[in-house]
Amino acid sequence: MKQPKIPVFFYGSYINFDVLKEVDIIPERYQVAKLYGYDLSIQPLGNIFQAEEKCVYGIVVEATHPELNRLYTEHAEKKLGGIYLPEAVLVQTNGGDWMPAMTYISHDMAKMQADNAYVERIAKPAREFGFPKWYIEKIEQHKSR
Repeated sequence: MKQPKIPVFFYGSYINFDVLKEVDIIPERYQVAKLYGYDLSIQPLGNIFQAEEKCVYGIVVEATHPELNRLYTEHAEKKLGGIYLPEAVLVQTNGGDWMPAMTYISHDMAKMQADNAYVERIAKPAREFGFPKWYIEKIEQHKSR
């Protein structure tokens, strides 16, 4: 049986297609989008939290439930040490359209300094996708000096 695909909003290292390839996820297409009412944190992994006057940039891709399970169980939890849970959100694409999507949030991540190489795995595709300069600078502020 062919698995249905659902739209998923990625905002951290999963906007990096090289990282997705590590678990055999190769998006057929993507859309740059933003999620209002949230802010980004990278301490030590990418995560978002509710913040009324902020927004988070990312991409929307389609993935199957088995792919997402593999990504968030085998990769995020077992390899990176982060437990992320699914939540439904409403994002706005760069074209101005609104669309429902699933995203994943960690609610119990211990705050620690992010590794500079990890931060760059987010900053590099953010530059390639054309995220605003101020947002890229926000990502890079998580690097240690």
